Amino acid sequence: MTSAAAPLTVFLVDDHEVVRRGVRSLLESEGDLRVVGEAGTYRDGLGGIVESAPDVAVLDARLPDGSGVDLCRAMKARVPGVRGLILTSYDDDEALQSAILAGADGYVLKEIGGSSLLSGVRAVASGHSLIDPTVAIRVMERMRASAEQAADSDLGGLTPQQVKILALLGQGLTNREIADRLTLSEKTVKNHITHLLARLGVQRRTQAALIAARLRLPGCDRPLPRLAR
Repeated sequence: MTSAAAPLTVFLVDDHEVVRRGVRSLLESEGDLRVVGEAGTYRDGLGGIVESAPDVAVLDARLPDGSGVDLCRAMKARVPGVRGLILTSYDDDEALQSAILAGADGYVLKEIGGSSLLSGVRAVASGHSLIDPTVAIRVMERMRASAEQAADSDLGGLTPQQVKILALLGQGLTNREIADRLTLSEKTVKNHITHLLARLGVQRRTQAALIAARLRLPGCDRPLPRLAR
């Protein structure tokens, strides 16, 4: 006699308690899914995910003390085996490209139906991607073109500190992590990044990260996330 398979474990991060309750109720109505924890902030979410090491983390894109995308990046660094599903109200290429670079395994809108969310959690848990490959390829190609154009420009105007920050951006570090690494305040790092992006002629830190990779700055030689087909 064979025993039933262990249920897939899920951790929820959303700053709206009503949303968490609704998603939790939906997931736990299925016999093969079990919610092992929930949080309403980046900080509590990261701590809970590291402690519980679930199969899937469902992450709200916007949190009071950070973002689900940054949380996904930090989570992947600490517990690489956890699959990340970004749940968002925003459908735009810039948000998607940030999710791709953070290593998200899925990116779905909150308008998704209950049955679709259930199948999505199961899909990412089994190793599939919920990021449409056609859209992802288009976004990545646009980012590469932007990075190539900016990297070909004169970077001599960057200060040594800004070069260090650019390299750390290329490694996927958050402002908080960069501040800790360089012994600076988070506000100082934010100001440096603002000037850095303006100097490079880009608007997003993910674009700066691609420039760092193209320039082969230290620690920036990791390949871009593989796109599922």
